Amino acid sequence: MQTVTAEWLSSIEVMADVPLDQLQWFIDNSLHHDLPGGEYFFKPGDPIKGTYIIVAGKIRLFMVQQNEMREISVLVAGDVSGALPFSRGITANVSAKVIEDATIITLPVEKFREMISQHYELTAALVHVMTNRVRNFTSLQQQNEKMMALGKLSAGLAHELNNPAAAIVRGSESLVKHLKLEPELFKDVINVRMEAKDVDFIQEKLFEVLGRKEKPHLTLVQRTEMEDELRDWLGDRKVENSDEIAENFLEYAFTCDDMDQFHQHIPDQFISPILNWINTNLVTERMVEDIQEASQRIFRLIQSVKNFTHMDQGKGKELTDIHTGISNTLTMMQYKLKKSHIEVKEEYDPRLPKIMALVGELNQVWTNLIDNAIDAMEGNGKGQLILRTEKDMNYAKVSIIDDGAGIPENILSSIFDPFFTTKGIGKGTGLGLDMVMRIIQGQHHGTVKVNSVPGRTEFIVCLPIAG
Repeated sequence: MQTVTAEWLSSIEVMADVPLDQLQWFIDNSLHHDLPGGEYFFKPGDPIKGTYIIVAGKIRLFMVQQNEMREISVLVAGDVSGALPFSRGITANVSAKVIEDATIITLPVEKFREMISQHYELTAALVHVMTNRVRNFTSLQQQNEKMMALGKLSAGLAHELNNPAAAIVRGSESLVKHLKLEPELFKDVINVRMEAKDVDFIQEKLFEVLGRKEKPHLTLVQRTEMEDELRDWLGDRKVENSDEIAENFLEYAFTCDDMDQFHQHIPDQFISPILNWINTNLVTERMVEDIQEASQRIFRLIQSVKNFTHMDQGKGKELTDIHTGISNTLTMMQYKLKKSHIEVKEEYDPRLPKIMALVGELNQVWTNLIDNAIDAMEGNGKGQLILRTEKDMNYAKVSIIDDGAGIPENILSSIFDPFFTTKGIGKGTGLGLDMVMRIIQGQHHGTVKVNSVPGRTEFIVCLPIAG
């Protein structure tokens, strides 16, 4: 068993420059206790009783996130933890569980005033421990937050990618089958005999119909009536596949007047093969358009992921459009928004200038605030999310507003504290709003404010335009 002496404490790196008499004072005023393996040293919410030094054994520090244990660190002999001079922590926000029988000495917080006033070197050494702890914890916190942000988006992103990918597969399979029908139609078309001027008219008329920019918006009743009219027109002229042709032609805004003009330049015996040939080309074009649209959807999603993570850029500040970052975040969170029946209103100031910012970090801010807003509206079964930007003096002001239940007044002042959450155990990350504050204040010299009453919560982020 390790005997705690001033010499032993001096062997700890952070205590190496502390005079032995001050280390002896630390020992004389500390509480000594032994803990068996498996026992908790403290749990979230327990008061932080003082500065802990691990004499022997191992203690795991961890927190629960998304119903999983996330290890923060393992304390071993010589490690210093707990309350430190000038720290503001009062209660623990993580769990400490003994994994090997441990011996610990604790300097109670009641002794801090005496230590600070009479033992300068000891105080300075412990403040140095606190500085290192904050730096290391912040680095770990930022990495965890990035992983949590990606974790929040991964399921929805997979769903968003799956839909257009499946559409491409279906469309390509249908297109292959459809193209196999072309040779049969070619036999009928090749036997058509028409004047060159009539062929030119058919071609010009076809392009004129396809080029119409204003497509009529039809009610279900109007659509049914027009489709019946086209079907009757085709049936009267004994056109094959009249049901399919009527449905497809209506999609491209063909009318019976258009059909009459076609008929004026097509002999009766050729009306069926020519209209079927046109129909086949329209179907092919529509299939290609569907595949193209699905491909573009995947491309836009990939671009959003690339821009969201800012994976191809350095880590310095750069001139950026806030709206692009918010739009990329909305694209990444589209699945969750649709699933929660959230209406999004984007009220952007088009005159807002670009700002100097860390793009990837700002995207974390938008993700956390929007994700929290969605969760706040979860109990409603639906909701409205308002995203508003405006120029305020030398700042870019971003407001994120939801119509959820609101934040209770008694906890409003605590929501930016590390690990604070109003969500159920294991549901929240415990990092979001604290990280928002660190990124906006610490890295961008901006401000974050919140106003909340039942039915309306508004987070206001102000960022200096010049960075």
